Amino acid sequence: MGYFRQDPQVWMKTGQSPVSEADYAVDTYLRETLLKARPDYGWLSEETVDSPERLSRRRTFVVDPIDGTRAFLEGYPVWCVSIAVVEDGISRAGVLDCPAKGEIYWAAADGGAFRNGQPLKVNPHREAFTVAGPKPMLAATPPKWKDRFTVIPYIPSLACRVAMVASGELDASYVKANAHDWDLAAADLILREAGGKLVDAAGAELRYAGTHPVHGALVAGSGPLLQVMTSVIAGLDA
Repeated sequence: MGYFRQDPQVWMKTGQSPVSEADYAVDTYLRETLLKARPDYGWLSEETVDSPERLSRRRTFVVDPIDGTRAFLEGYPVWCVSIAVVEDGISRAGVLDCPAKGEIYWAAADGGAFRNGQPLKVNPHREAFTVAGPKPMLAATPPKWKDRFTVIPYIPSLACRVAMVASGELDASYVKANAHDWDLAAADLILREAGGKLVDAAGAELRYAGTHPVHGALVAGSGPLLQVMTSVIAGLDA
């Protein structure tokens, strides 16, 4: 939090996405601390140059030092530090630390999902839905479903958005193509342990820490709504 709302130095990466000295500082701290504790783990982070050496490791830390850097730089509180432990392609432990909101989400495989110590559960199936996601995907949703939507404005942290589905603040969310493992690995586990799913256009759950840590269009949700939204992204991909 020492850099938040303190005008940190910023650079632009390829693709014109910002990275700040705060991103690098958090990345360095986590890499040194976590790998000292678990030297046999691999490391995959948005702010560390990737190395194929990690592919030889059974377990890998998958980290986004600040998910939602633009929000962080603008002083908006919806950003988080995302840390997951991936084993054989599957998230086994995950933490989202959202210090500006005073929230910590965590989950362990088969151990449930929690926010500040309180168990999380996705919303039960109902007649009206609170959703988020890119406008083209929302517009392509069949009217009999879309007419029951309350659409939440843009949420700058993808990890936070998926976690909001886990907590019941959202019923579902579309995710545009090109999300990376570090955006998703921890939040995916939190959602799964809360009773939801994050799936691709084929309805398949995701695998992480492989050779190409980038994903196509996705949907986070549960129940019949998840099925409908999955068919929407499948149609857009066709």
